[in-house]
Amino acid sequence: MKIVFATDHAGFELKEELKRAIGELGYEVEDYGAYECNPEDDYPEFIAQAAQAVSKDPEHCWGVVLGASGQGEAIVANRFPNVRAIVYAGPLSGTQGHELLRLSREHNNANVLALGARFLTFEEAQKALELWLSTPFSNEERHDRRIQKIETLNN
Repeated sequence: MKIVFATDHAGFELKEELKRAIGELGYEVEDYGAYECNPEDDYPEFIAQAAQAVSKDPEHCWGVVLGASGQGEAIVANRFPNVRAIVYAGPLSGTQGHELLRLSREHNNANVLALGARFLTFEEAQKALELWLSTPFSNEERHDRRIQKIETLNN
């Protein structure tokens, strides 16, 4: 499985840490930028490249995009066919945040995780990413049917 990363300056340091951690788990890692922490950069350029990679091979290539909140990054990623991006910006009360991550994979087969870098520590982001990556899609007919309906909206 290939994991593509992209961010702007707001998530640069966290992206670098997560790339190392995920690479150590045996995932193939590809970086679409930013390649330096430049406060003047704009995330759409970087995120679009990563989302395009996922769009071309959503079964074998997933994305992790980072920004201050993750919201804009998810909006950009979701513009591409076959991309289902969700936002995670930290734990809610109790286990709600992790349940949202699990459901995004089990029910929605999400393949891009947008992380709100200004709201997460490295440890929180790493734990969330590992949970998300290890949660399989349920393959239940009702969820697959709904995903197919979403994809027809792009046509």
